[in-house]
Amino acid sequence: MTQPPNGFESLVRTSPYLELLGPLFNSRRGKELVLGFFAQEKHCNARGLVHGGVFSSVADVALGYSAALSGEDSVPMVTASLNVDYAGSAKLGDWIEVHTDVQHVGRRMAYANAYFSVKERRIVRASAVFSVTNTDSSKKPD
Repeated sequence: MTQPPNGFESLVRTSPYLELLGPLFNSRRGKELVLGFFAQEKHCNARGLVHGGVFSSVADVALGYSAALSGEDSVPMVTASLNVDYAGSAKLGDWIEVHTDVQHVGRRMAYANAYFSVKERRIVRASAVFSVTNTDSSKKPD
């Protein structure tokens, strides 16, 4: 595997599932979180193209992290809805970037969009709705 482009570093926040999926890389561009990864053999289907399920998983991570970390304080949330539209494909060895756009993070819900690209070509669009969770059980939901 080659090195990610300048400005990208290994995604520090991880989980056992992301360890299987990754390595994933991230770059902060102002308030925007950009994720990136190289298409590996484990990501590809029998035709040598990145499997749609990989895009769905990475979209969920990119959108969730972007929305949760978009303010001054991290906001705990879980995915309520995820929509993915496939407009192109990626093949083994491609560097894939995921740019996110957080629309709104409120007290109960959050909304965000993501766009996957290989070079300058957009290949996947995703949108998600998140339910903001309350980790303090002493507070009543609003």
